[in-house]
Amino acid sequence: MSLDDSRLFLNRELSWLDFNGRVLHEALDSRNLLLERLKFLAIFATNLDEFYMVRVGGLRRRVAAGVTEPFADGMAPQDVLDALDRRIRELTARQQQCLTTELLPAMAAAGIRLMEPDELTPDDWKLVDEYFERSIYPVLTPLAVDPGHPFPYLSNLSLSLAVALRDPAKGTEHFARVKVPKSLSRWAPLRTRHHYVPVEKVIAANLDVLFPDMEILGAYPFRVTRYSDFDIATGEEPDDLLASIEEQVFRRRFGEVVRLEVQRDMPAHLRQLILEELEEHHESGAPRLNERDVHETSTHLDLGDMLALATLDIPELRDPPFMPVVPRELRHDMSSIFDVIREHDLLVHHPFESFSATVEEFIGQAARDPHVLAIKMTLYRTSGDTAIVRALLEAAQRGKEVVVLVELKARFDEANNIEWARTLESHGIHVAYGTASLKTHAKTALVVRRESDGFRLYAHIGSGNYNTRSARVYTDVGLFTCNPEIGADLRDLFNSLTGFPGERPFRKLLVAPRGLRSGFLELIEREAEHARAGREARIIAKMNALVDDEIIRALFVASQSGVQIDIIARGICCLRPGVPGVSDNIRVISIVGRFLEHSRLWYFANGGSAEYFVGSSDWMPRNFDRRVEAVAPIESPSLHPRLLSLFETCLRDNRQSWELGANGEWRQRRPTGEEEFATHRVLLGHPWGMPRTPPARDATIVHEPVAEAATT
Repeated sequence: MSLDDSRLFLNRELSWLDFNGRVLHEALDSRNLLLERLKFLAIFATNLDEFYMVRVGGLRRRVAAGVTEPFADGMAPQDVLDALDRRIRELTARQQQCLTTELLPAMAAAGIRLMEPDELTPDDWKLVDEYFERSIYPVLTPLAVDPGHPFPYLSNLSLSLAVALRDPAKGTEHFARVKVPKSLSRWAPLRTRHHYVPVEKVIAANLDVLFPDMEILGAYPFRVTRYSDFDIATGEEPDDLLASIEEQVFRRRFGEVVRLEVQRDMPAHLRQLILEELEEHHESGAPRLNERDVHETSTHLDLGDMLALATLDIPELRDPPFMPVVPRELRHDMSSIFDVIREHDLLVHHPFESFSATVEEFIGQAARDPHVLAIKMTLYRTSGDTAIVRALLEAAQRGKEVVVLVELKARFDEANNIEWARTLESHGIHVAYGTASLKTHAKTALVVRRESDGFRLYAHIGSGNYNTRSARVYTDVGLFTCNPEIGADLRDLFNSLTGFPGERPFRKLLVAPRGLRSGFLELIEREAEHARAGREARIIAKMNALVDDEIIRALFVASQSGVQIDIIARGICCLRPGVPGVSDNIRVISIVGRFLEHSRLWYFANGGSAEYFVGSSDWMPRNFDRRVEAVAPIESPSLHPRLLSLFETCLRDNRQSWELGANGEWRQRRPTGEEEFATHRVLLGHPWGMPRTPPARDATIVHEPVAEAATT
C-alpha cells in the first residue's frame, strides 16, 4: 500500500468531532458526579460553537469557491460538510436526550431546578416580576421589523426572542426581535435555593411591558452563529499590525451566518422569515444560508450557559477541590529560585504543581531582584491583571529592560491582547507584535542576570500559556534551565522576533517555522535506523493534535521498520493506526477527564540513549509553517524518570483513556479484573504519575463504544 493512500488517513474535521464526542461522553458517564457531567455537557456546546465559527465556516467558503480537491483522506470539501452535518445532528440529539432524561431530573432530585412559568406560585411570580423590573427591563431593547424599522443586526452567538405580535386595532400581524443581553445572568433566581427561571422565559412573560397595546401571539428563542475566522496574513505586511487586527476584529462581527438554532416549537413561517432576512443581508460572495443550516432543539438554546449551574457550591455534586503542591526543589529555604535553577534544571507539571510558586514566582523574583537586568517573554493568551503582568510592570518601573511579544492574532483573544499590549506600552515596556504572516505561539521567558562570574541567562520553556486561569485546569509541563546554549538560543529567538529574522542556526532548540518539522523528521528517521539495526527504538509523542502529512508518513516508515510508537493525542488524529504492514506498530490513545490535556512532550529511545523534549507545538501544518514555536531538549538525566513515569501513567490508564482502532473508531478502555486507574486522579496525588511498565501490546483491554465514529 502506498503511503499516500487515502485509506491510511482520517479526516481532520471528523476526527475533531470524535474528540467532542468523547467530551460529551463524560456527560453521559454516570460514574462522574452530577455537576461534573453538566460541566462537560456545557463544554461540548461551547466547543461546537467555535467549531462552527471556524472550521465549518471555512469549509462552507471552500465549497462556495468551487474547491473540489480532496483532502489527504480522500474526502472532498462537500463530502466533509455532509458527513459533519450528519454527525453533529447525532451528537446534539444525544446531548439533548442526556439533558432532558438524565441530568435535569437528577438535578431536580438534588434540589436544583430550572422552573417553567406554569410551575411558579404567586409568590414566585411576585419575585420574578420584581427581578424583571429591577434587573432586566432597564437593559432590554425591543426591535420591531416593519418598513420603517429594518431587520436588526444579529450578533454572533447572542440569544434572541422572535416575537409574533398582532395589532388589535388594525388586525395586522407583526414581527419583533428582543435580544437577551449577555450582561444578564442566564438563570433568574427564585427564593428557594437553587431554583431558577431561564431569563428568556422571564422576558417572554413580560413582553406586554415592551409592546403595549399589542397582542402577544408567541415568543420563540433563536440564535445565530457567524463565521469568525480571519487571516491577516494576506498581501503585503500592513503598516500598522495592531490597527489591522482591530479592524479585522470589528469585521468579525459581520461575518456570514453559518448556523441558525431555533426551538422546535417555532412556527414555520417565523423560521422562514428569519432565514429570508438573514439571506437578504448576507455578504456578497459568501456562502448562502438555507434550511440545512437550521438546527432545532427541544431543550434550552446555548447550553454553554449551563457552566454557571455546574459551578454551584454543592460539594457533594462536584469533584473535590485540590491544592497544587510546591515542587520539592523549591520547598527548601533557598535565597531565590535562581539558586535552584543554577544548581540543576527544574521541571514543573501544572496544575498538579503550583503555577504561582513556579512560573509567577520566577517572573516576580526577576522583577524584584537587583541583579536582574532584563526580562523577555512571549504572551499568547494572558488572563489580564495577573501576578505576571504586575511583575512585568514592576520590573519596568524599577528600570529593568522588559520586552514582551504579545500575539495579537491569538484567536478570540485579540481584543484582550490588544488592551494589555497598550497597558504594557503605557508603562514603558517594549511591546512587539510579531508579523502578520506568523503567530508567535512559543511559550518562552528569558531572564538576564548579572552574577559574580558574569552574565547568566535563565530560561523557561513550556507547553502552556502564561495564563493564571488556564494553569488551574490545563495540564502543562515547563522547563526551567540556565543551560547556556538554550539561553543563547532564546536570546537569538527574541532578537529575531523584535528585530529582523536571521538564518543563524539554533544550538539546542527546535524552532518553527525554520527547522521544527525537519528536526522531528530527523528524530523519527533516526529511530527507524535504530530499529533496522536491531537497536532499541521507540517513540512516545504526547500532544493535542496529529495532522501533518509528512510526519504521519515518517511514522508509517518507522512503524514498518519496527519502531514501537505510542501517540497520546487529546483531540485530532489523522493517522490510522493498526493497518497491517503499515501502522501495526502504532497505537493511539486520547485522555479526556477533569483537566484539559495540553502538554506537548516527546520521547525517542535513540538506541538506549533516550532523549526527551518539551515545547509548544502540535504536529500540525500550522505549527510547522505558520507559527513561531519552540521545542527544547530536557537533558538533565535526573528529570528523565519523571517524564517516563508520566508517559507510563497515561499509557496505563483504563478509566479516562480512549483507543483509536484501525477502523477509525474510538473506544473507551475499561478495567478487566484490575483496579481502575485514572490518569488525573493519580496525578493529583503524584504530579509525575506512578511508574510502571506500560501494558504489553497484546494485553486484553475491554472497550466501551461511545458512539459510531465517523469513518471515511
